[in-house]
Amino acid sequence: MLRTHNCGELRKTDVKSSVILSGWAHKIRDKGKVIWIDIRDRYGITQLIFEEEFSGKNTFELAKKCGREYVIKIQGEVSERLSKNPNMDTGDIEIKVFEIKYLNKSDIPPFTIEDETDGGEDLRMKYRYLDLRRSPLQKNIKLRHSLMQETRNYLNSKKFLEIETPVLIKSTPEGARDFVVPSRMNLGEFYALPQSPQTFKQLLMVSGFDKYYQLVKCFRDEDLRADRQPEFTQIDCEMSFVDREDVLENFGGLITYLFKKILEKDLGEIPIIEYNDSIKYYGSDKPDLRFGMKFHDITSIVQGKGFKVFDDSQVVLSINVKGCSNYSRKQIDELTEFVKTPQIGSKGLVYIKNNEDGTLKSSVDKFYSSEDLKVISNENNSNPSDLILILAGEKKQTFSAMSSLRLLMGDKLNLRDPEIFNPVWVVNFPLVSWDEESKRYHAMHHPFTSPIEDDIDLINSSPEKVRANAYDLVINGVEIGGGSIRIHDRVLQEKVFEILGFTKEEANNQFGFLLNAFKYGTPPHGGIAFGFDRLCALFGGKESIRDFIAFPKNTSGRDVMINSPSQIDNDQLKELGL
Repeated sequence: MLRTHNCGELRKTDVKSSVILSGWAHKIRDKGKVIWIDIRDRYGITQLIFEEEFSGKNTFELAKKCGREYVIKIQGEVSERLSKNPNMDTGDIEIKVFEIKYLNKSDIPPFTIEDETDGGEDLRMKYRYLDLRRSPLQKNIKLRHSLMQETRNYLNSKKFLEIETPVLIKSTPEGARDFVVPSRMNLGEFYALPQSPQTFKQLLMVSGFDKYYQLVKCFRDEDLRADRQPEFTQIDCEMSFVDREDVLENFGGLITYLFKKILEKDLGEIPIIEYNDSIKYYGSDKPDLRFGMKFHDITSIVQGKGFKVFDDSQVVLSINVKGCSNYSRKQIDELTEFVKTPQIGSKGLVYIKNNEDGTLKSSVDKFYSSEDLKVISNENNSNPSDLILILAGEKKQTFSAMSSLRLLMGDKLNLRDPEIFNPVWVVNFPLVSWDEESKRYHAMHHPFTSPIEDDIDLINSSPEKVRANAYDLVINGVEIGGGSIRIHDRVLQEKVFEILGFTKEEANNQFGFLLNAFKYGTPPHGGIAFGFDRLCALFGGKESIRDFIAFPKNTSGRDVMINSPSQIDNDQLKELGL
């Protein structure tokens, strides 16, 4: 027997028990006549004590020679500690060791295996198997496991079936770039790894499996950042005979259930906001609702007063920042420099201070009277001690810039509390958007999204005005999941393909299997996919998803531990006709 207990379960009630533990030597403290070794496994840490008097000379000498990260097995008796450690679950006890055995020795690790390590990210990625021994990462992987289990529990209870779909599929030009896989048996032809199981889950609806889900690996060959990986996991779901309200109820229910079960937080009813309102008030389709600072369009109020910057702008937007009228010139200049950075792209920043005595002081007093400033202040529902910040310019850029400025002020005022979760459904996105570079329409979500029924008549004359029957779940400014009611009518699907620039031949070559399936009685259906890695990071209170994936890629898409991607030998290339 290699162990009778794990390293995290022994308590004061186990005193006098004879036990066997196995694990890694975490810390070693040699005080001459007494040696303490902390033994660690994924369940916790237990303190071991060695004294020649009760351990015996051989055992004591082996303890003296033990190195960090040696894999050891010990036998001993549970004893109550004289100096207890309230920060450890096992802090009331220690093990008087009678016998120790090295199961495997270890070289000195390249960084310390501790909560706060001295290893940089590159080094820890190279030795990921060592990094995963650290408690924070083990906690993250356990959280991931719990979220997976509870997701399955919820969906199984709602009579969903977990069905696997193919990993080797057909490449399509829509969306992100595909990873492609050459076929040895069909030289010159290629599979693609799925960006999503979209068409397969729709075919499952045609097949009569009215409630499907899958915790599925997906692949996108795109530039990486903290919340992106080339391979990632989705909670992928689809339902038949549903409208949007059914989908929001079922999957809002899933998220509410997970928060209650894992974090013991009650989200309450999830509000719904129109896409146009989300842009109008927050400048983003991913609004962070943990704080206010809604946008105010003051274009009509401020134009025509002789201030050329405002008069020449498509839009002038303002936000009211509570309690900040005491901002110094230096602080205002820092905000101005922020909005003028290339990634934000504004030309400057105007402010109005609503002083504590009720007077209004502006950076554009030359053009606006105290009465003019009062109108702007009232429009912003501003109170004494508040600060009004104003941006102007081209419409799309200004909304985006004000969104960034709003989030910056939320951070400065500590309004984005990671312990608070404010979810919102964003609905009724545009169905398509015009791309100037390619001179054609692109699907905002994907080509299978159904238009809102009331807008179908606009599909020929004004495609850009058609709203999609689509929805995203956003929590704290992060898109957690998105989906739509799908097109289930062949004629409408062909029309959407046409608007997106597909010829009939291209549509049939790429999606003929789906169009043919639509001939045979396709039910109305809709679904959603949640970014599972992103959900794990949200629950764990982190921004990067890498710490919630056992073996992630770095920001260059490389696995530096196994040195992948790598070249393959010429014989393999010849077999593949490459």
